[in-house]
Amino acid sequence: MTRDQKLVAAVAADWRSAPISARESALCAYADKLTTNPREMSEADLRTLRSEGLDDGDILDLAQVVAYFNYVNRIADGLGVQLEKEDGSEEDSE
Repeated sequence: MTRDQKLVAAVAADWRSAPISARESALCAYADKLTTNPREMSEADLRTLRSEGLDDGDILDLAQVVAYFNYVNRIADGLGVQLEKEDGSEEDSE
């Protein structure tokens, strides 16, 4: 496993404890909150992103990417789409 693969695995397992920058952590926190608790989003969330150097356009891009992936995942779940493993076989459903 390469260093990049280890980082991706660490972020996927728990981004809060992964060795990522403060900026990357802010992006993950925003994405996590927008996905799990969208009604709790506040100006403070935007201030955090701005403090890490994001401007309004960057924040809009981030929100759109998060929303797109949430949309695609919900469509896939709703249609019962099975994931494929790297070897092309389907993952076992739970």
